[in-house]
Amino acid sequence: MACLHDHSCEEHDCSSNWSLYQHIDLSKVFALNEATPGSVKSVFKAWEDRLNTSGEHLESNEGDPELLVFIPFTSDVKIKSISIVGGAYGTSPSKMRVFINREGIDFSDAQSMQAVQEWDLVENMQGVLEYQTRYSKFQSVANITLHFPESFGGDITEIYYIGFKGEATQLKRDAVANIVYELLPNPSDHKTRAESGGGLSQIE
Repeated sequence: MACLHDHSCEEHDCSSNWSLYQHIDLSKVFALNEATPGSVKSVFKAWEDRLNTSGEHLESNEGDPELLVFIPFTSDVKIKSISIVGGAYGTSPSKMRVFINREGIDFSDAQSMQAVQEWDLVENMQGVLEYQTRYSKFQSVANITLHFPESFGGDITEIYYIGFKGEATQLKRDAVANIVYELLPNPSDHKTRAESGGGLSQIE
């Protein structure tokens, strides 16, 4: 379902609503079939910069509009909606399919797997549309893969902005790993009396 972004962002704090880009592990983001390697990272930016088309953008290889974008997060997130700003002249993606917490998906997998959710997109060059998720299915998202099978008739697919509205957990994933590690007892940290010459083996 697409919703119209029909209010003034000067009166509403839209930037904070769409701030999940700050929780994207950008160094690990990648796309399959991108014409310029690494260009996918340029589409994740602040809400207020979503219509800036002067810089780098994501573009598929000529004659093949299909794109697959893998996005990991630094902490688990809950995603309420997604916004896509595509190119003009039929180069915007016309369909989006989403997979959650699945790593290593290629085009063959994406074409054969059941998506968590999919949308028929609308050309959204003005950045006024957002696509609502089935929110109960978008909890504890560690990574998300977006599959764009085709454009609106163009030989390529162009994307200038991908935004996520939602919220992140307070703890980053590496912090959670450290907490789990600290909870596990380390025998070397707990000398027994038997080891130090006493007659008991109870851990102090």
